[in-house]
Amino acid sequence: QVQLVESGGGSVQPGGSLRLSCAASGSIFSINDMGWYRQGPGKQRELVATITRDGSTNYADSVKVRSTISRDNAKNTVYLQMDSLKPEDTAVYSCNAHIYAYTAEGVRGNYYWGKGTLVAVSS
Repeated sequence: QVQLVESGGGSVQPGGSLRLSCAASGSIFSINDMGWYRQGPGKQRELVATITRDGSTNYADSVKVRSTISRDNAKNTVYLQMDSLKPEDTAVYSCNAHIYAYTAEGVRGNYYWGKGTLVAVSS
């Protein structure tokens, strides 16, 4: 069984910063792409940023110059540093990862989601 657990969310004033973390645990063989998505109030879930195993990154235009995604493969963890936060960044931020896990049938690949962490930006 594989779990993704996010942390680092909270309340912050406009212009502030947060660093989100997402740790994968369980019967993991390997992890390919990891990423962050968010869903704001009354909005659909949207991609924030993704990172491949070798470190190639992709960002939504809305966060590109204000965010940095990184990962520690030894710790099975992905991070999202967000700076110059705006009220429109308010959302539940969820981690997603493509993970190959040990199962009774052998190693199987699947996409996994964390439960999310709330980021609230207001003055």
